[in-house]
Amino acid sequence: MSTHTHVTAPTQYIQVKGNKLAYRRYGSGKGLPMVFMQHFTGTMDNWDPAVMDALAKDREVIIFNTTGISSSEGEPKNNTAAIASDAAAFIDALGLQQIDLLGFSMGSFAAQQLTLDRPELVRKLILVGSGPRGGEGLDTFSPLVWDILSRTYDPADELLLDTFFTPSEASQQAGRRFLDRIRARVENRDPAISDKVVPAQLAAITAWGTKHEGSYDYLKEIKVPVLIVSGHDDIIFPTVNNYILQQHLPDAQLIIYPDTNHGSIYQYPELFVIQVNLFLKGIA
Repeated sequence: MSTHTHVTAPTQYIQVKGNKLAYRRYGSGKGLPMVFMQHFTGTMDNWDPAVMDALAKDREVIIFNTTGISSSEGEPKNNTAAIASDAAAFIDALGLQQIDLLGFSMGSFAAQQLTLDRPELVRKLILVGSGPRGGEGLDTFSPLVWDILSRTYDPADELLLDTFFTPSEASQQAGRRFLDRIRARVENRDPAISDKVVPAQLAAITAWGTKHEGSYDYLKEIKVPVLIVSGHDDIIFPTVNNYILQQHLPDAQLIIYPDTNHGSIYQYPELFVIQVNLFLKGIA
């Protein structure tokens, strides 16, 4: 098992459907490998070392850039089904027979789809800042979010202070600590995403969020245990969507952290890791 940390793990590449996909893997322990699927416009460098290194103490963790994102080749996919299909092919290419899966934000949509498509592959599922197909306010961002996304930030990652954290002093302080942590990797960082990523991913979000008759029916087919984690006031994907998931999934529990926005797990990284470990061990 790797002795690397989130900051030092080398970027590796593997051929998936004709494209080289970038990934990093590290950690040790007897737990199943844990695969992570990232948020809108995010790369491997957007995962929080405080979460990743703590989880890597008991298992191998695997992060990757999906097709066409940052250091991965190919065209960015504009629908959740294709993103999930490529993710499953990536996991197969690594030779993994079973995993635990965590999807954050947009990545949680693809994680749901992957679990639906390949139930034998996913043992347990963790959804963070998520929502169901056709959820409440998921087909487009709110005017507040569009306003935030239109602003100029210097450094650019300070956008996350507004999209991931609440305006409270405590939350903003937690956000500053989070930024310090994700900036810690200095060498071999991911390159910036291309101009093709945003329109493709927005199309995928819109399609997932568009309401249809029976939009939630698919959830009853996800039989694996699910842990859902949400912020109290998520401005990206409204908090109520996580409650909807919990009510429609056969085996799901929901945690909502106080005074939190979309990046709730980065405001409470230590607590989140404890609760994830309990969930994965079948204690909670």
